Amino acid sequence: MTKRHSAKYKLDRRMGENIWGRAKSPVNQRSYGPGQHGQRRKSKVSDFGLQLRAKQKLKGYYGSLTEKQFSRTYTEAARRKGNTSENLIALLESRLDAVVYRAKFVPTVFASRQFVNHGHVTVNGKRVNIPSYRVKPGDVVEVRERSRNMALVLEAQASGEREVPDYIELDAKGLSARFIRAPELAEVPYPVKMEPNLVVEFYAS
Repeated sequence: MTKRHSAKYKLDRRMGENIWGRAKSPVNQRSYGPGQHGQRRKSKVSDFGLQLRAKQKLKGYYGSLTEKQFSRTYTEAARRKGNTSENLIALLESRLDAVVYRAKFVPTVFASRQFVNHGHVTVNGKRVNIPSYRVKPGDVVEVRERSRNMALVLEAQASGEREVPDYIELDAKGLSARFIRAPELAEVPYPVKMEPNLVVEFYAS
């Protein structure tokens, strides 16, 4: 299991954007970067710098993904037929922890990974505790009966911060969600602009 050592919102401040669209994000008060030099005027960023930033932002959005895991996902996206950047988004959104987060079973992507790891989720009735498990169209992801009254589940259900996207069919009462299809980039409700085409350029260069 990977471990995220940096603070969750450090990425927000480094990028100067509210990556997860949360009300608690520090960029809602201060849009500049962390540290004593955070307010310095930004110099022009190179093409490589833009590509690296796009990669860090997309990878960081999905929580505790390691560089190795993200790179492996890109390699699979490149191997598939079709547009590599769209394939990359489809693969990332097909992860079990991403589906759990999109279905609003938990409030954050970080909680989603832990929630799956601790065995609180089933896929088609079978318990799965691997966050990177690839959910297929038609699969039903459900919160186990004994986990439904957990504080973070109730918090997520009550939150109005985000909506469940169209590619997930939610049964809010039963705390189950059917993954209808792998989405295209335009369908994914990112709070900030993601540029997977620059991620592709980063790995291709």
